[in-house]
Amino acid sequence: MTTAITADGIRKRYGDVQAVDGVSLTVESGEFFGLLGPNGAGKTTTLEILEGIREPDEGRVELLGLRPWPRNPKLLPRIGVQFQASAFFDRLTARETIRTFASFYGIGHRRADHWLDRVGLSESASVATDKMSGGQAQRLSIACALVHDPELVFLDEPTTGLDPQARRNLWDLLRDINAEGRTVLLTTHYLDEAEVLCDRVAVMDHGKVLRTGAPAALVRELDDTVRVSVESGLITAERARELFASAGAEVSAVEDNGVLLSVATRLPAPVLSVLAEQNALRGLEVRGATLEDVFLHLTGREYRA
Repeated sequence: MTTAITADGIRKRYGDVQAVDGVSLTVESGEFFGLLGPNGAGKTTTLEILEGIREPDEGRVELLGLRPWPRNPKLLPRIGVQFQASAFFDRLTARETIRTFASFYGIGHRRADHWLDRVGLSESASVATDKMSGGQAQRLSIACALVHDPELVFLDEPTTGLDPQARRNLWDLLRDINAEGRTVLLTTHYLDEAEVLCDRVAVMDHGKVLRTGAPAALVRELDDTVRVSVESGLITAERARELFASAGAEVSAVEDNGVLLSVATRLPAPVLSVLAEQNALRGLEVRGATLEDVFLHLTGREYRA
């Protein structure tokens, strides 16, 4: 595989804030790569440096073998960019907007209209952009990023504001554009989204890359506990602890929140056996670690505005 993106030791400071602190990444051609992190982790600044919108204070970046900064006209037809927040001409309709974007690349109306259809906006083609919902505007911004058929696509939180159905439909579209040979770099706050879509992810915090790898591999590395849960009221937490201790079942936590009785363990078989003997399996769910657990393990659980 050839390399689509190379970043080596990039840094960016704004006053006293080190927004990006020595980030190094490699994304292969055709790869679906996710950039994850809490608010303020440096994801968007990193993306803007990779796209050639901002100049790094230090470090080197190459896209498709070319340097994106200073702004490189040779790269512009080969990359597509969807920003976290997009501004359109208020008085233009969705159709007029995407045709305008298409005209910048010499793309005809038919191809532009095709992309409206692919993001599910055909029925809203005559709606002015200032009358569109947040989800519609988000889908239009993605269509505008893809209208010229770029090799490399940057998507900054593309499913923000979408309802669950629209979000799943967009996942199908993103899978399709990647399957067609495009390289996709995605930032998202939705960990299930990254787990479903991405070949590899990088977890960032405080401007640094903490860990990179395939989602499943990162989950395996965590070696976290399995959580077994059943409906509350079938057995008390205190009684469950006594029975687990008597049976030699190793558990790290037993909690009852009034809805579910949850048990954390690395060996679920003895726990399940005890619950079965007590006829306490109604609503049973057994959940292993997920990418969200990896994310919280690496970045912490404190809330960040």
